[in-house]
Amino acid sequence: MPTFAATLSSPTAARGDPLREAVESLSQALPARADAAVLVELLEDDLREGLDALGEVEAHFSEVIDALSAETPSAFALLSVGDEQRVLQRLDTLVGVVTQVRRRLSKAAVLLKASPGTSPARFGR
Repeated sequence: MPTFAATLSSPTAARGDPLREAVESLSQALPARADAAVLVELLEDDLREGLDALGEVEAHFSEVIDALSAETPSAFALLSVGDEQRVLQRLDTLVGVVTQVRRRLSKAAVLLKASPGTSPARFGR
């Protein structure tokens, strides 16, 4: 069963891609400049990477719950799901991605503010 984060980071053909739609919306609002296009691409990559890492963290906790919920929990199963090295690496990835997303959103905000077609009400100012 896919995790919530996995469903956002890996779109299905039938449902569309909410992340892609979100960054396209931002792209339409930004000025038509090369730096804005690159910013949107990098932001989308960061969001996908973060959602992928978040999905792995979510999967880790699901595995822990499954191991604890077993009819007869085994010491091996508990030790196996307790090996947190991989999930700690993904949490480190998340910290880095969150920082990058914050920076990119700040840059996008500056570009939006400088864009003559941007309406303050549309972007919550």
